[in-house]
Amino acid sequence: MKKLSLVFTMAMLGFPFYAYAETGSSINSADTAFVLMSAAFVMLMTPGLALFYGGMVRRKNVLGTIMQSFVAIAVVSLQWVLFGYSLSFGPDMGGVIGSLDWLGLNGVSVEPNANYAATIPHIAFMIYQAMFAVITPALITGAFAERMKFSAFLLFTVLWSTLVYNPVAHWVWGDGGWLKGLGVLDFAGGIVVHITSGISALAAALIIGKRKGYMHDAMTPHDLPMTVLGAGILWFGWFGFNAGSALSSGALSAMTFVVTHISAVSATIIWVIIEWLHRGKPTMFGAATGSIAGLATITPASGFVGPMSALLIGLAAGSICYISLNMKTRLGYDDSLDAFGVHGIGGILGSLALGIFAQKAINPSGADGWFFGNFKLFSTQLIGVIITVVYSFVVTVVILKVLDKIVGLRVDEESEVEGLDISQHGESGYTH
Repeated sequence: MKKLSLVFTMAMLGFPFYAYAETGSSINSADTAFVLMSAAFVMLMTPGLALFYGGMVRRKNVLGTIMQSFVAIAVVSLQWVLFGYSLSFGPDMGGVIGSLDWLGLNGVSVEPNANYAATIPHIAFMIYQAMFAVITPALITGAFAERMKFSAFLLFTVLWSTLVYNPVAHWVWGDGGWLKGLGVLDFAGGIVVHITSGISALAAALIIGKRKGYMHDAMTPHDLPMTVLGAGILWFGWFGFNAGSALSSGALSAMTFVVTHISAVSATIIWVIIEWLHRGKPTMFGAATGSIAGLATITPASGFVGPMSALLIGLAAGSICYISLNMKTRLGYDDSLDAFGVHGIGGILGSLALGIFAQKAINPSGADGWFFGNFKLFSTQLIGVIITVVYSFVVTVVILKVLDKIVGLRVDEESEVEGLDISQHGESGYTH
């Protein structure tokens, strides 16, 4: 009787009945616990990113940089709950976007949705994916650190999530998505997360322009221990990012966990060796950056490749991302914290490596890659990469151009010299 009274009261208040449905018999408690834990890991990655980026900027911009990542958790989570999840994973509309049937999480219940994860509550899948949506635009902030208005950042984050992240997520991961239909694979976000954010970061760096004094004034990281702590948190969280994408606890998640670590350590080692040979000394900053490059690059392939393939992917990541970071000064663009060099290049490299090293023996729901007799997968991955690169770049440029006309993208010169902490937020990270 009490239960009926509760349901009646909730209905009178306008709450839908589905939220109080009994747990279905198909739900696996272990899988549910694993995915919820992984969601928590991925959520922790965004504060980790805040520290990683925060230590890399000058001390006058540390809080402004950290705040961009921290506030993204709130802004994108609300967008996701209200309509972003429905656009990304809702009932398909022509392979291009999800409908608004799940607006405000209407119909997203505790019962599983077999199209996405048959053994966990649908709402658990939703919140896990929310954490991916949160960190993706936060990654872009590394490109325009120390010079973007906070108001412009907020508007950019909402527009970019809606016009770039949500459509691409549907194309690749949504039931009925057109790139998914072509056979494009992306286990944990090489295309959806790293290519979209990395390419958009390049667009932002080009449109917003260089920091005042770039290439002339000293712009070294003000707190490397903070950056290393952030890298460690990111590395820890990445196990939830990649292994959690198996959406169940078992053989596939175990293999994904292992290959994620192998790629990270091999990229770290090769980065340190190359830097040692190139610059004469190995640096802590280089080791931390190399680890993130290895993690970003293995992400799309993590659920489709074995340990030795992961080692090769990590070596490629450390080598190629090192070169890309050292090219930016020659090319003259100011990607402040190397969002494009690590995430854009890493996402492209990993998505193509998937097309080479993937094995159905690792994941029967995937496909064999070029090295295992199937060149078609590599060509399919290349198509997916090119489409995502072009779409992300063009739409980001349009968003930034419009925002520049409406509110302006950059702080004025005086505010930039003073630092974003004081000029944008009225506070300082340090009292002495």
